[in-house]
Amino acid sequence: MKMKQLSLAAAILVAGLNSAVAQVSNDVVKIGVITDMSGLYSDLSGQGSIVAARMAIDDFGKTVLGKPIEMVSADSQNKADVAAARAREWIDQQNVDVLMDLVPTNVALAVMDIAQQKNKLAIVVGSASSAISNEKCTATSAHWMYDTYSSSVGTGKALVKRGGDSWYFLTADYAFGKSLEKDVTDVVTAAGGKVAGSVKHPLNSSDFSSFLLQAQASKAKVIGLANAGGDTVNAVKQAGEFGIAGKGQLVAPLLMFISDVHAIGLKYAQDMYLTEGFYWDYNDATRAWSKRFFAIQKKMPTMAQAGMYSAVTHYLKAVKAAGTDETGAVMKKMQEMPISDVVIPKGTLRADGRVVHDMLLLQVKKPSESKAPWDYYKVADVVPASEAFRPLAQSGCPLVKK
Repeated sequence: MKMKQLSLAAAILVAGLNSAVAQVSNDVVKIGVITDMSGLYSDLSGQGSIVAARMAIDDFGKTVLGKPIEMVSADSQNKADVAAARAREWIDQQNVDVLMDLVPTNVALAVMDIAQQKNKLAIVVGSASSAISNEKCTATSAHWMYDTYSSSVGTGKALVKRGGDSWYFLTADYAFGKSLEKDVTDVVTAAGGKVAGSVKHPLNSSDFSSFLLQAQASKAKVIGLANAGGDTVNAVKQAGEFGIAGKGQLVAPLLMFISDVHAIGLKYAQDMYLTEGFYWDYNDATRAWSKRFFAIQKKMPTMAQAGMYSAVTHYLKAVKAAGTDETGAVMKKMQEMPISDVVIPKGTLRADGRVVHDMLLLQVKKPSESKAPWDYYKVADVVPASEAFRPLAQSGCPLVKK
């Protein structure tokens, strides 16, 4: 009798497991990475983001719920129409379950819209506009590592506190740049500072001389760079060549990555403050993971690339916990489960799609302080999650209950 009961229990267990496995669509969990493979954001995301995603899949064991995990990748060319077309093709013809990275912002917003229409997940990692989890939020999207609000809070507050109470912005002329300028302006004015003005520059600019001259003429104490990637690198280098810092004005990149510091060099980047969500040399765990990444990529990871590892890991954990790759069930588990990995050891995914976690206020080392390649930062402060991201009570996301 006992043997029959045990056999029945075993049969029920196996049936339950098979039922969970059967809920994986097309017998594969497929991740699609759309990133900048060739443009001004390729160094901060690009191939490094694909490497990080692959590391996460490998570390998960390459299977979930007994089914293989596959990944496809594509170059967005920084064009919304190109990315949207690829997203449609992947969902309709290749059965992709989740779209990730999605850099830059125009690409992120376009793909988020497609994902919502087709009830698939869109996890934005490499784009920064706070609109992604604010007024443009969707029920099928998440914003992972950083945004223009988190980048502005740490750096903006720190510089005003240190006497930088007047600002002038050099702003990339598209959604991301405008969002970053607005968020930093709010932080600066709330801290008692003022904004003297701003000038917009085209995306992927090579010559910043006229913009820097306008900023110099403003006499503002801080020249805020509301741009990213190659634009930040070019602006900082040219500001250094003009000797702006030596004339009493501080150049402050407002979204900067370790790849940018590497490209600029410590001679011009030294002493700058910036806010990041990950630094490879922060502790033993980040060092160990980053050395694995370096062995493949030959560069230390940016916070965007590290963020891909975290996003893929949490997504796969949620699929496993949900027992299915169905979008609604997976998103529910992603929001219920705490985020815990080497990149984000303690984080949560809110109702507006914003992932909240601690951020790091960093200061770039002087050349004499750097002891080895990629030894670029001093940790000036930890910005707690409760302060680093826009409070939910201030959210403009229609999914948030007021």
